Amino acid sequence: MAWVVLIIAGVLETVWAVALEASKGFSRLVPSLVFAVALVLSMGGLAYAMRSIPLGTGYAVWVGIGAIGTALYGMAAMGDAATAARITCLVLILGGVVGLKVLH
Repeated sequence: MAWVVLIIAGVLETVWAVALEASKGFSRLVPSLVFAVALVLSMGGLAYAMRSIPLGTGYAVWVGIGAIGTALYGMAAMGDAATAARITCLVLILGGVVGLKVLH
C-alpha cells in the first residue's frame, strides 16, 4: 500500500508544480488553491509512505515521479522542447526510480 500511496503522491507533485506555474505567482485563485491542496496531499502521501519505505528511496522515487511528470507535461502541453537528449534523460530517471523500487 505504501508504494501505491507514494506513486500517487509523486503524481500529485506534478499537479502542484503545474498549478504553481498556472497561478502566476499566486495571483490566480483557482490554480493557487489547486497548488495548495495538491501540495498538502502530496506531502502527506510521502510522509505516509515513508513509514515503511526508507527515506532515501521514498524521497528519490517521489521526486523522480514528479520530475518526469512535470517534464512530460511541459513537453506535451507547454511547448517545451522534446529532444532525444531530454527524453533520454527522463528514461534514465525512470530507470533509477524503477531500480530503487526493485532493490528495496
